[in-house]
Amino acid sequence: MSTQQAPLSKGRANLVLATLFLGMFVLGSAELLVVGVLKLIAADLRVSIPAAGTLVTAYAAGLAIGGPILTALAIKLDRRLVLVGSLLLFVVANAVAVLTTDYGLFLAARVGAGAFQGLFIAGAFAAGTAVVPPERRGRAMSVVFSGVAVSAALGVPLGTLVGQALGWRGSFVAIVVLSVIALIAALVVVPSVPSTGGGAGDQARHAFAPRVLAVLLLAVLVFGAVYSALTYIVPFLESVTGVSGALISAFLLAYGAATATGSFAGGRFADANAARTLVVGTTGAVAALLALYLVGALAFPVMLGLAALGLFVGGMAPSLQYRVVSLAGPGGSLAQSLPASAANVGVAFGSIAGGRAIETFTTSAAVLTGLVVAVIAAVVAWATGFLKPPMVEEAVNPSPEQPLTAIKP
Repeated sequence: MSTQQAPLSKGRANLVLATLFLGMFVLGSAELLVVGVLKLIAADLRVSIPAAGTLVTAYAAGLAIGGPILTALAIKLDRRLVLVGSLLLFVVANAVAVLTTDYGLFLAARVGAGAFQGLFIAGAFAAGTAVVPPERRGRAMSVVFSGVAVSAALGVPLGTLVGQALGWRGSFVAIVVLSVIALIAALVVVPSVPSTGGGAGDQARHAFAPRVLAVLLLAVLVFGAVYSALTYIVPFLESVTGVSGALISAFLLAYGAATATGSFAGGRFADANAARTLVVGTTGAVAALLALYLVGALAFPVMLGLAALGLFVGGMAPSLQYRVVSLAGPGGSLAQSLPASAANVGVAFGSIAGGRAIETFTTSAAVLTGLVVAVIAAVVAWATGFLKPPMVEEAVNPSPEQPLTAIKP
């Protein structure tokens, strides 16, 4: 075990967190950028719209599966090296996407980019929580996670505008440039953060313990509930609420802005009581989805419902990360990558469940499906509140509630 050292000064720590936020923002924007330029890619590569849509699925699969695998392989490396290496490989993957005219190679590049993002996420959470005092670990997690939340609210729409003006390759060039800036910032700002704990096998034994899997299941259910409704929110707004055209963007922006706000604020709740935050967050999501279903025909209440949903889900995201790493104990280094994987599984599950509901019933059925899943999630959140970290093991290998690692400025 490495010798414990004091965290960085508040100013230096904030600079590190800002750098990690930037990296998460850029990578999060790249993840969903294809959605905004889907038709342009399909036309340029001469593939169908569904085939172009597979580029989104490929990225999610790379993140969900490749992220934990790469994290396990890099488990003993310095977190700074992990961050720099993952950003460098991410730049290469997106450069391949810009230069290729072959759909198969583009698809492979998207899988790789997703895996490298998963590796970066694990390194970012580990580095971010290592540079602050124990009582600010949840807030550090919220800053890192907020990069993804803000990318959904701002990065994707901006990338879509660039794509429409300069072509889809222009938007990907912007991603490459921003990734290089994030890479340089990481090299200059992020300190050495040596890895702690055992090898991949020992880490996996703790990271996949039943208590951790229970919270990962909760993450799947939470994001499954949200994306059962959110994936089909545009058809819902058009057919049920009676909103169309540019006004739809205002509703989506309300959700995105609320999610970003919740993720920033959620860190304080994670520091105070992460388990309780998950119960409150899932209960709030139930209430928001119920409101959407009951008042779907009224525009302003629907906008408030979407904002409430984003606020509660964004607010509980840092607590999901906090609980998973805390309950993993000595397996915390590997566990850093698992909530993102679980979230992507939830997104896939939710979009499929909502789609089946619409095919069988009406557009409102997608929201109702999300509501049912959210009720299950609330019960699971309550049950996981009784789970405790492995106290004996924590004394040797601390959880996020204790100093994680030595830091070398």
